[in-house]
Amino acid sequence: MFKYFLLLLFTALLLADYPLYAQEGPLPRILSMEERASLRDQWLEERLEDVLPALMRREQIDMWVLIAREYNEDPVLKTMLPATWLSARRRTILLIYDPGAGKKLETLAIARYDVGRQFKKAWDKEKEPDQWKRLAAIIESKNPRKIAINYSQHFALADGITASEYERFLAALPEKLHSRVVPGEKLSIGWLETRTAAEMVVYRQVCRIAHHIIAEGFSEQAIQPGVTRTDELEWWYRERIRQLKLTAWFHPSVSIQRADPASAEEQRSFSSRPEAAVIQPGDLLHVDFGISYLGLHTDTQQHAYVLRQGESEPPAYLTEALHTGNRLQDLLTGAFHTGRTGNEILAMARKQALEAGITPAIYTHPIGYHGHGAGPTIGLWDQQEGVAVRGDYPLYPNTAYSIELNASVEIPQWNKSIRIMLEEDAFFNGETVWYIDGRQTRLLTVPRVSDQTDKP
Repeated sequence: MFKYFLLLLFTALLLADYPLYAQEGPLPRILSMEERASLRDQWLEERLEDVLPALMRREQIDMWVLIAREYNEDPVLKTMLPATWLSARRRTILLIYDPGAGKKLETLAIARYDVGRQFKKAWDKEKEPDQWKRLAAIIESKNPRKIAINYSQHFALADGITASEYERFLAALPEKLHSRVVPGEKLSIGWLETRTAAEMVVYRQVCRIAHHIIAEGFSEQAIQPGVTRTDELEWWYRERIRQLKLTAWFHPSVSIQRADPASAEEQRSFSSRPEAAVIQPGDLLHVDFGISYLGLHTDTQQHAYVLRQGESEPPAYLTEALHTGNRLQDLLTGAFHTGRTGNEILAMARKQALEAGITPAIYTHPIGYHGHGAGPTIGLWDQQEGVAVRGDYPLYPNTAYSIELNASVEIPQWNKSIRIMLEEDAFFNGETVWYIDGRQTRLLTVPRVSDQTDKP
């Protein structure tokens, strides 16, 4: 019952009268390293007990074998290690078996050690020196119908077993069981993409911390117009993340769009980073920024405007351009529906946007254990007609996404088009999409002149 209470609590928090994001005010509390480890281990226990059985039965797999070696971890296996382990030890083999009939999963470690509290050591090297023989004996004794191994042609996060380990696994397995070995692709994706109620209560704070850092950088704390370069601000962001005992999963990027006809940032291909430039009054700034905290990731893109002398707010035409980006977000999230594929969502949202007179580019991705997470790809910046295979994966409930896109907007006052490039993290509960800590609906200003936090 506790997990259902948490889900209700999370829903209530999202619907409460909170600011869309706390860009002003004190920085949210960041847990100590010990607190983080304890929480992550607690989450793992809950996931193995509450999430994994349903996924294995959904995919009709009764045995899952994950194999990795130190510093060459399967991405899925790494999420099952205890928080105080930074990598696998020697060769680490985890075996998960579903005995059926509603019984609890058996979770074993064919390794020299227990792997956390859940995976109990099931190999005594003194009795059986060969680790592979011990694994094969356990598998044969369980007589599973399907043995899932993590290999996948199209989904990197589900392709964790190396060629050499796969060869050794098959060599050790009795030949009569070879036909039962199947790819664990969908099981891997399901495990990685599914978010629990307990995780989501905390994920809001993770996103709020990211929003707060972005706002700090887009302020007088970090920017002196006429002096500060965009590359200096990028490094300011990275240093600030480290000061808070957090990490970035990619290097932040800061770019400028401006009225100057010699400036062509709005035409830059996303295959290259923006060039460094001095930040000046009248600039429209953009940041792409993500942190890693508690095993969860954020991915956010926001805009700020550098006020000219005498201005107290951004020009109305830039505010309206931002609202065009917000309308594109609404069209995209409105297309989310359980079972609908990423390509179907992309096509529907683009069609509606074009009919509304919006020039869209949509490149949304799952987020969670990884920044570019497991699940359906909803467009790529250079593949707006759909993405083969990864875009054909369906949308499942209790999954999170970075709603990433841009709208090209004509600005007559600048005699050019600009791109409103937005990215905010959101949660899909199976029926509705919620921004985990809100989204940007007002341009930040440098310097700050008033409370710019929007209310839902």
